[in-house]
Amino acid sequence: MSFPLLTATAVLPAIGAIATAAVPAAQRTAAKWLGLLVSLGTLALAITVLVRFDPDGDRYQLTESHSWIADFGVRYELGVDGIAVALIALTALLIPFIILAGWHDADPLETGSKRWRPTQGFFALILAVEAMVILSFEATDVFLFYIFFEAMLIPMYFLIGGFGDRAHEHGEKVASTQRSYAAVKFLLYNLVGGLIMLAAVIGLYVVAGNFSLQEIAEARANGTLDMATNTERWLFLGFFFAFAVKAPLWPLHTWLPNAMGEATAPVAVLITAVVDKVGTFAMLRFCLQLFPEASKWATPAILVLALISIVYGALLAVGQRDMKRLIAYASISHFGFIIMGIFAMTSQGQSGATLYMVNHGISTAALMLVAGFLISRRGSRLIADYGGVQKVAPVLAGTFLIGGLATLSLPGLAPFVSEFLVLVGTFTRYPVIGIIATFGIVLAALYVLVLYQRTMTGPVKPEVSAMPDLRVRELVVVAPLVALLLFLGVYPKPLTDIVNPAVKQTMSDVQKKDPQPEVEAAK
Repeated sequence: MSFPLLTATAVLPAIGAIATAAVPAAQRTAAKWLGLLVSLGTLALAITVLVRFDPDGDRYQLTESHSWIADFGVRYELGVDGIAVALIALTALLIPFIILAGWHDADPLETGSKRWRPTQGFFALILAVEAMVILSFEATDVFLFYIFFEAMLIPMYFLIGGFGDRAHEHGEKVASTQRSYAAVKFLLYNLVGGLIMLAAVIGLYVVAGNFSLQEIAEARANGTLDMATNTERWLFLGFFFAFAVKAPLWPLHTWLPNAMGEATAPVAVLITAVVDKVGTFAMLRFCLQLFPEASKWATPAILVLALISIVYGALLAVGQRDMKRLIAYASISHFGFIIMGIFAMTSQGQSGATLYMVNHGISTAALMLVAGFLISRRGSRLIADYGGVQKVAPVLAGTFLIGGLATLSLPGLAPFVSEFLVLVGTFTRYPVIGIIATFGIVLAALYVLVLYQRTMTGPVKPEVSAMPDLRVRELVVVAPLVALLLFLGVYPKPLTDIVNPAVKQTMSDVQKKDPQPEVEAAK
């Protein structure tokens, strides 16, 4: 039996979470280092998965399959395609930076205080989320996927509600209430989506007789499993609703600004750069592959919702006073682009959407983590409380600018390639949708540049005059993310080579071909 690499990649952070939680209360530093070392070990395993994956090989590779609940046809089945490999690598890459950025976020609230923030629990919960997200990307059994899709909500609930941002304009009591509200809202929205999906999972089993993604997809392709039209549409809607909540897609998005605003900056990155990607990934893996006809049927409505997300999220970002909520609304706009690319049903659109998932994760991590460093120095999330930071902390301001320029998809930075492919892929099939979506780019330039101008330029405010620049630990967090944004912006080929074969398979699932360009005959 070959080494179960996929299982090891998910089990290591799970074991690390247990071990970190078990570190004695007085050994906070030991818990931090243990969490960091486990995350680096997981990154090494993820790189091994990346190296061993052959883009030109079978669709699902490094597969594992074992009987689990035989009476109900549930199996422990794992396998990765190019899209899953890219997102596993993204997850494993970001977690060490999240841990380093949150190094002091769960320290005691004050010296000598009897109120202790359980440091061990903070880092253990981050590792637990990593394990569940990776298993979600690896699972090819629908029921197995559902379990971890839902289970990750519990550690995220405690990370949002128990370890919120300390910078709050109305004091700790109000901040605690708002953290609790944000955590409960996050949990309820996603639980409702999950319960609807559970009904669809049960319905799929009744129709197909098993939960194996590969077996059901093959049966659909060769005609041995023929779903009634209405049945397929209802099952699709059950799955899609849960994924749209997680993604988040308008109008199911309202939990995200609360959660990201009240969470610490590293946890906010965990939400939008890691956890939310499970929703868009699942649209590609499950919605399109299991329900191809229903996916095509729902495409016009989904594209309209995605377009509303793009414009609505960008418009609300423009008017935000709180910089973390601004980044949250910007993410809603970006997820609109991702979903639009998926359901444009073109190879350019779906390749762009997958690249967007990776590049958005890197760019949002860079911008949000630098914003977190800025907030921790000033003690405020309000944009109006800053001014002239670039004169006292030029490195911090410079990295903040690069993160912001990546967010607005400046050419030469990684998100530009993704956004360009999504727009091209959408325009070739739905030109009106593609044209309107470009307004999201204009608005992105507006909210990013206004944010930078108000916080970093102008006269130096007295409250920021003594602000220190980025420290060594913070530079270790930000510098690799900036380097990746530059590298993938100039040379995205290593990523596209992995993703494109999987996208071709997905296009084959829905029996769609790229529109041929209309060229007038030469006179």
